[in-house]
Amino acid sequence: MNPIILTTIMSTIVLGTLIVMTSSHWFMVWIGFEMNMLAIIPVLMKNYNPRSMEASTKYFMTQATASMILMLAIIINLLYSGQWTISNVTNHTASILMTLALVMKLGLSPFHFWVPEVTQGIPLSSGMILLTWQKIAPLSVLYQIFPSINLEMLLTMSILSLIVGGWGGLNQTQLRKIMAYSSIAHMGWMTAIMTYNPTLMLLNLIIYIAMTTSTFMLFMHSSSTTTLSLSLTWNKTPLITVLILTIMLSLGGLPPLTGFLPKWMIIQELTKNSSMILPTTMAILSLLNLFFYMRLTYSTSLTMFPTTNNIKMKWQYENTKQIPLIAPMITISTLTLPLAPLLITLY
Repeated sequence: MNPIILTTIMSTIVLGTLIVMTSSHWFMVWIGFEMNMLAIIPVLMKNYNPRSMEASTKYFMTQATASMILMLAIIINLLYSGQWTISNVTNHTASILMTLALVMKLGLSPFHFWVPEVTQGIPLSSGMILLTWQKIAPLSVLYQIFPSINLEMLLTMSILSLIVGGWGGLNQTQLRKIMAYSSIAHMGWMTAIMTYNPTLMLLNLIIYIAMTTSTFMLFMHSSSTTTLSLSLTWNKTPLITVLILTIMLSLGGLPPLTGFLPKWMIIQELTKNSSMILPTTMAILSLLNLFFYMRLTYSTSLTMFPTTNNIKMKWQYENTKQIPLIAPMITISTLTLPLAPLLITLY
């Protein structure tokens, strides 16, 4: 893609999200969502082929439907309250429609069907943007209106997302689909804590973005899109293999690693609010995610495939890709658990 065009498109994506995050007017929020949606379509179709065309169409149709429902909710709220300002949505119908539109944009269950399909049909770099940056704008709006969110509906969708994100990834061999189901499950954790402590949702979002970005960076570095291609990396780049193992365990939420921190704090917060069944169910369902992360870890790092070291003719090309900031991102994704006391005092 032409560098000037790419710069314009990426600037529009960033600007659209920033408009959503900083606006106090519902119409400006809607415009920000539209700018963001229309600008990311060329990024999804960067490698032009029928599969990316299909994925971009699915993404456009879903996001356009969500935008339409959001505008309907905004108009109902306007007719009821007489103002465009983002504040507590007092009308029950507007609150439900607004929550539905935002969770559709996030990809929560039962509106999750587009996430694996779109992620699978686009390049790894576009998938990284889709599963990280594109989550910021809807979550920022949910953060601003969280007192008026329909609690029962959101918690039901959160539990459904944890179930779908766990079960959906069990039978997958495509890395992009596994990361898509992982995203659905992580969104379930974030929306579950939203109504109790929105600041924890922000912490979870930051850590999720760091871990997912690092994972996609490593996939791009090794040009891996399937479990089989990932399992052949140990012979050429053993360090990358170990790093993928560590980040996968961090995504699963195992204790000494960063991924354990948001899960620990969310379960602690839910328990403080006299909720026992919800955190117990969430912890049990997260084991499903841990299973397919462990399976990736096993196929990548714990199996020894036939070596090529004694063969003069290399059947794998030398990797010349340079991924910027990969070292600090991996460090943040795996080693920030000791900062837990500081973060607890902050939130």
